[in-house]
Amino acid sequence: MMNPHTYETASVHVGITDEDKFAACVHCGMCLESCPTYDELGHEHQSPRGRVHLMKAVAQGKMAISEAFADPVFTCLDCRACETACPSGVQVGTLIEEARGQIREALPLTGWKKTVSRTFLRNLFPYPTRLHAIGKVLKVYQRSGLQSFVRKTGLVNLAPQHLRDMEAIMPTVTEPTLTKYPYGIPASGEAKMRVALFTGCIMDVMFSDINEATIRVLTRNGYEVGMPQGQRCCGALHVHAGDREEGRRLARQNIDAFLSADPDKIIVNAAGCGCALKEYPELLRDDREYRERAEQFAAKVEDVSKFLHNYGYRKPQGKLDTRITYHDACHLAHGQGVRQEPRELLENIPGLQMIPLPDADRCCGSAGIYNLTNPDMAGRILDKKMENVPADVELISMGNPGCMLQIAMGVAKYGRSQRVVHTVQLLDWSYQKEGRDVPMEEV
Repeated sequence: MMNPHTYETASVHVGITDEDKFAACVHCGMCLESCPTYDELGHEHQSPRGRVHLMKAVAQGKMAISEAFADPVFTCLDCRACETACPSGVQVGTLIEEARGQIREALPLTGWKKTVSRTFLRNLFPYPTRLHAIGKVLKVYQRSGLQSFVRKTGLVNLAPQHLRDMEAIMPTVTEPTLTKYPYGIPASGEAKMRVALFTGCIMDVMFSDINEATIRVLTRNGYEVGMPQGQRCCGALHVHAGDREEGRRLARQNIDAFLSADPDKIIVNAAGCGCALKEYPELLRDDREYRERAEQFAAKVEDVSKFLHNYGYRKPQGKLDTRITYHDACHLAHGQGVRQEPRELLENIPGLQMIPLPDADRCCGSAGIYNLTNPDMAGRILDKKMENVPADVELISMGNPGCMLQIAMGVAKYGRSQRVVHTVQLLDWSYQKEGRDVPMEEV
């Protein structure tokens, strides 16, 4: 398979900035079994330990930044499973992201890959109005009959296979919550706390129904919900791609927008975004003006499942007669350490039967836009995930939109009828069914 990242050759040495991080690695090998790419390829340099060794070699001037260094760094899923397994606490995710930034400086993308990267990362994702415009186009595509025409005539087959797979499971686009609720939503009854919802970029275009469900659950439980209009993309995709400069710019904008609103908590329902927001202090550690503000900001960030678990919610009474399994999104389980909280929310829903998912915290292959830049590897990892999904469940729940799209592709690929849902949607459906004898599909 051709490497999706094209670089100019370079023989310069650019050291990784924080040597203390890679110095903590004792090369014990405890990380090997946890790494999906090492599991697939079996090469030392495609393991966490091997990647850390390469970073050390570059930092010490023993190795140049070249394709031999760039390939294993960008083949990494940045799933953080190795961090969970590591007894020395090596921050492999941060090291990978720093290394990608160094590679991007020394070996910039060229040609059409540079154009595509700049178009999406610099000119689209950072601007909500542009993303919302794309959402309107997609809404027309879905509702005008054009989507049916493209599928029936076979025009969709002109696209690469992985793009066809994504088109086949594309969610129904609705109105973004950021524009729908510019003044926020009051709590039902007396407000216990005032929170701000991070709506996300792709999240609010492709999954605004999840944002709506999050708002209903929060307000029903006595939380006033605001949505700062100055918020932007979290910057995770940029940092993962090595564009740390744009990631820092977006971080500063979000910090200003949310701290100005002064909420008690900042609620996130996308695992990847939540992890990125919590890591703003690391991203801005050399920024004298923002590093303290970044700490203040990160201290307020909370995944919706952990927030409800910690600060209280009314257990729902609506019965959902269904069998479900739960997938741990990497940046929720490994990145934020949130595992039991969403499971407890689900277990408190009447009628819902939880079926364990073997290796529930194993990466599904989504990893931001990894399934677009590395579709072959992402597909192989997805196959292993789907092998573990129990065949007799009706729903697969998780807390990250990227995982939802990826696993939905797996469901379609294997011809299953399972529905992929966000954890907060199930809580919302149970609340809506209280006192109503209606099928869950009609909620």
